[in-house]
Amino acid sequence: MNYKLLGTSDLEVSEVSFGCMSLTGSEDENIRLLHLARENGINFFDTADLYEKGRNEETVGRAFKGQRDQVIIATKVGNQWRPDGSGWDWNPTKAYILEAVEQSLRRLQTDYIDLYQLHGGTIEDPIDETIEAFEQLKQQGKIRHYGISSIRPNVIREYVKRSNLVSVMMLYSLLDRRPEEQMLDLLHQHQVGVLARGSLAQGLLLGKTPKPYLNHTTVEVTQVAEAVKAIVGADHAKEASVRYVLHHPAVTTAVLGIRTESHLNQALALADVPATSPEVIKALQTQVPTDIYQQHR
Repeated sequence: MNYKLLGTSDLEVSEVSFGCMSLTGSEDENIRLLHLARENGINFFDTADLYEKGRNEETVGRAFKGQRDQVIIATKVGNQWRPDGSGWDWNPTKAYILEAVEQSLRRLQTDYIDLYQLHGGTIEDPIDETIEAFEQLKQQGKIRHYGISSIRPNVIREYVKRSNLVSVMMLYSLLDRRPEEQMLDLLHQHQVGVLARGSLAQGLLLGKTPKPYLNHTTVEVTQVAEAVKAIVGADHAKEASVRYVLHHPAVTTAVLGIRTESHLNQALALADVPATSPEVIKALQTQVPTDIYQQHR
């Protein structure tokens, strides 16, 4: 397993990491899976207070109680569940963040969170107030670093300009090359690490039943999936898809949704695959036109 420093932080993150949102087994099964991942070199585990109304955080907390110094735990804040459980509302205020972190710490059974992320964000948010909350939590030792999970260029630019964030989590794949227009280079220039999610484009790059994806029609999705297989071989489509997002120097890790031991074994196998050659990267890029963010620029 390769490890990379996340942005300007001191967090050495495994190149392939564990997206905990996908966990759907029993508590014992999920904890066993998390332990297997850690034992085999994955050290970065991403969850959120939103997932399963906090139960996902609780699972991660139980799994790593007594092993806290061996893992990097990332969680997210900003989506506040309504009291009746009917849904959630966006709340990036300082008061809410300072309140929510206490609940996440309790559920995770830890004194600190390695990476605390704003789970979204709009340009209308009280951004300075949000940053104040994160900075206060750093000073108190309750979080080590902070970042945002966002695909909105206008929001990302503001945090890069106004804060000390170390990471941005964003969708990035061969079927979603929008980050390549400006965001990846901007973040690399400012030493902000990218946590790439969605590198398999919901499985569409692996031959899952085609459907429209972003601006791509069903026909185009089919053509891309077939082209990837033609370039790298049908047995290597997953490797090529993940290695594609890791080729950009801004990207620190590919966050993969892992639900079963089979998924975990595939993720671990990806970690041992050599970097994709520039020739293959270019060949893959010729199959999908670049795109831009139409909104939130």
